[in-house]
Amino acid sequence: MTYLKDFRERIERNDYPGFLKIWEEYCYGDQPDGEEMEAVLELVKASDLAKQFGIHVERLLPLWRELKDPSQAHNVLRLIFDLQTTNNEQLADLATEYLKTRYPEDPLLLEKFRLIGLRNRDLFPSVIRNFELLSHMQKGNFVYHTGGWGTGEISDVSMVREEMTLEFENVVGLQQVSFEKAFRTLIPLPKDHFYARRFGDPDTLEKEARESPSELIRLLLRDLGPKTAADLKNELADLVIPSEDWNRWWQTARSKLKKDTKIECPKELKDPFRLLKEEVPHEVALHKALETKPSVSATLQMVYAFLRDFPETLKNKEFKVSLEARLQEMLKEHCSEAQKLQLLLLLEDLGSTHVTQEITKEMTHMQPAAEIIRSFEVMGFQKKALQKVRKLRSDWAEIYLDLLFTVEQNVLRDFILGELDTPQTKDALKQKLCSLLMHPLTYPDIFVWYFLKLIDKKHQVPFADDQGRNRFFEGLLIILDHVEKKVQARDLGKKILNIILADRYKVVRDILQHSSLEETKEYLLLASKCNSFSDHDLKILHSLAEVVHPSLSRIRKDKGQSHTDETAIWTTQDGYQKVHQRMQQIATIETVQNAKEIETARAHGDLRENAEFKAALERRDRLQSELKLLSDQFSRAKIITPQDVLADEVGVGSIVHCSDSKGQHLRFTLLGPWDADPEKKILSFQSKLAQSMKGKGVGQKFEFQGETFTITDIDNYFDQKQ
Repeated sequence: MTYLKDFRERIERNDYPGFLKIWEEYCYGDQPDGEEMEAVLELVKASDLAKQFGIHVERLLPLWRELKDPSQAHNVLRLIFDLQTTNNEQLADLATEYLKTRYPEDPLLLEKFRLIGLRNRDLFPSVIRNFELLSHMQKGNFVYHTGGWGTGEISDVSMVREEMTLEFENVVGLQQVSFEKAFRTLIPLPKDHFYARRFGDPDTLEKEARESPSELIRLLLRDLGPKTAADLKNELADLVIPSEDWNRWWQTARSKLKKDTKIECPKELKDPFRLLKEEVPHEVALHKALETKPSVSATLQMVYAFLRDFPETLKNKEFKVSLEARLQEMLKEHCSEAQKLQLLLLLEDLGSTHVTQEITKEMTHMQPAAEIIRSFEVMGFQKKALQKVRKLRSDWAEIYLDLLFTVEQNVLRDFILGELDTPQTKDALKQKLCSLLMHPLTYPDIFVWYFLKLIDKKHQVPFADDQGRNRFFEGLLIILDHVEKKVQARDLGKKILNIILADRYKVVRDILQHSSLEETKEYLLLASKCNSFSDHDLKILHSLAEVVHPSLSRIRKDKGQSHTDETAIWTTQDGYQKVHQRMQQIATIETVQNAKEIETARAHGDLRENAEFKAALERRDRLQSELKLLSDQFSRAKIITPQDVLADEVGVGSIVHCSDSKGQHLRFTLLGPWDADPEKKILSFQSKLAQSMKGKGVGQKFEFQGETFTITDIDNYFDQKQ
């Protein structure tokens, strides 16, 4: 297909003169390639050049007449008539003779000629395609509607009325479609086409899909062309495989597709699966890929994945020897220390025992060990390297601790945690985890991973006691408040919310059973800052807290009668204005926009299956909940003034300078919850850390989470602001 690339480039640039120049040259060629002709015409047909190109397409006819493959010749001629716009006598004669020869026994031949425009010969666009559609119009046959109605089954055809009756998958009730409209919108489907089988006999198709997933994917790719994993799910989930079974079915199907020699599996998730013209043995496919001289990194990942998926190929001694030779050759090329180690480990997996001594030498002396292992492209080799480090090096624990928070995969992190959770290294592990607890926003993903370990009673890891779980739960709420403001961390926020709400707030109920009154108040305060919680969620959290601490119920009842300092929400003028503006935004703009969304979605009809309508109602509930929560808090707001800030002891509005037991200097600003920003060391005055230093003066000490701090100075927030 020497011309296809040039044609595609001209079409993509919308270079019509350049396209015609190549077309002129192409049509005078003497080596017809039916596959290339078909591909070029399909490209033009789908482009903006199609209409103006129609007067030139018939120049291809001399070359078309040289095609030997009947199927290719038919497809090319059909496309020529799809594109032509001259409707001249020569084309009419060609179409007439071609169809008479192809359908000599058709009793309705002349009637079909009339319907497709060959009788008067004025206009006969897509004449061959339309004739085929007329011949396909029989009861029980299937078609595809290009306008969105989906697959349809023909239930009746009337040549007198020039219309047919069909049942479509995406339209309720039988539909009458005129022949004229059918020519514009319907594509005939063979009875063995994927869409025809999915619509006509889904139960049998589901049974076959469960028995042989790869055969189903072959059928789909044959009829629909290359498809990504997301595309396959769109075509199969619920329509063939029930949604609740999809993940399990796809996991099985994916493993079988990798071993199917007729299907090309993508290397990237965004790339499509493709059906090959001929079966290609796995060894041949790998050799072809290696012949392109991929980078060391790409080769490592490619060969490792190949041996993981097709270990049986190593029984082929010739293949094994050639693969070893290729890897040995790469060792001589320029590669990093990490890549060299991975190549050696790969050779060891292939059975090359002579590399074991070299691996031992490299592992013993590599520096910095943690950084080198972290840069491994293959996770399996990271684990294998760590296992060797464990046996060969006395500093293995330091390396493991360095990697615990920085490796990407939870599976590897689980392995490191298990190796460190021993009597000899448990104290070092606990100290490492304590840093995570003190600074939860540094590694939020790791924090959530470890919290799941703590609430799973099967894991006896550090901090897996009641006090430890309580401290980590507080950190979890801090992270939720932080990540829900960042678009890139939205998935982590959803994960945290699911953890808290799962099984009717089981985590919350377990935590509250072992929480003090002050701890519980802190949880409720942190939860009130998280917009992810609905008003209903917050009510449930309060109710659960009141069951354990009944005094909280009395405090809530007294809220409307008096606003003491305990119930007041301290805030700066900026924080007050920010919340006020947010309330106005909800009440005057977002609520009105949401009402319009509801009306627009309602107009689409069928409210039971109207996803837009449901989404609009859910947004209304969220807006109402947020407005109610902010209104309640706003009524208790108390703006901090310079007079509220104490001069000689820690209180709201103080900037506290302190040092820890190691002499490290820290600085905290104590304001209201609306102004809190942990990244800038601005704390809510109601937070546990702020309360632990409340009332202390310069030179006094306070304790927090097992650490002792000494206050070295106290500044006034308003003095610093000036």
